[in-house]
Amino acid sequence: MSPTEAMSAPEVMAATEVANSQKKLRFALFGANGATGRLLTERALAAGHTVTALLRDPTVFPFRDRIQVVHGSAFDPDCVSDTIAGSDAVLSSLGASSLRREDVLERAIPVIVQSMERTGPRRIVVLGSAGALPDSLDQQSPWRRWIVQKIVYNTILKWPVASQIAQWQILSHSTLDWTMVMPPMLNNQPPRHTFRVDVHALPRNGAQISRADVADFMLAQLAPDGIRRGVYLSW
Repeated sequence: MSPTEAMSAPEVMAATEVANSQKKLRFALFGANGATGRLLTERALAAGHTVTALLRDPTVFPFRDRIQVVHGSAFDPDCVSDTIAGSDAVLSSLGASSLRREDVLERAIPVIVQSMERTGPRRIVVLGSAGALPDSLDQQSPWRRWIVQKIVYNTILKWPVASQIAQWQILSHSTLDWTMVMPPMLNNQPPRHTFRVDVHALPRNGAQISRADVADFMLAQLAPDGIRRGVYLSW
C-alpha cells in the first residue's frame, strides 16, 4: 500500500462484499451497545454472520433478539471467555464514553487478549483513535500538528488518548493477529463509501469520518487480505 491510498466507493464496497461473501463467521463483539458497535452488529447480521455480544444491559440493545447475548462486564474474565467461546474472530468498539479518566481499555483489553491467547480465536479487529501513536500527525502541516497535539490530544482528549495508547501497546505486545483501526473524529453522517487509508500516519488534513464508514472498514478487515497492523482512515 502506498503511503496514502484513497479507496473509492467501488473499492470500499468491493472490500465489504469480499468480507460479506466469505464463509459466514461467528463474531464475538465487545462494545456492541455503543454507536459504532450497533453499526457493526447491524452490518454483521445483514451479511449473515453470527454475533455474540457481551452486554451490561441487554434490555436496551436493539438487536438483542437476533444475537447471542452474554450478560456481564468486559472486565470479568469469565464473561469474556463465554463471549469469545467458539468464535472465529473478535471485534471491539470499546472506548471512553466521556473525557474523564475511565480506564475501560486499560482494564478490558488485557482480559480479552489473555482469553484469546489461551483459547482462541487469534483474529481481532479493534476501534482505535488517530491519537494512539506519536507519529500519527506526521503528514499534517506544522500549525495543524501543533494544535491537534497540544490542544486536542494532550489537553481535551488527554484521558481517551491515553487509553488508546494503552490499547495499542497491549495489542502490539500480544501474540494475536490484530488490526487497530485509527480514525480521527467520528460523526453520525451516512457513509460516503469512499475515504483515504494510510498505514503510516493520518492522511493529510484528515479531520473526520462517519462511524458507518468505519464499521464497514472494520468488517472488511476480516477478509483474508485484511490489513494486519494499525491503520488510519479519514475522509
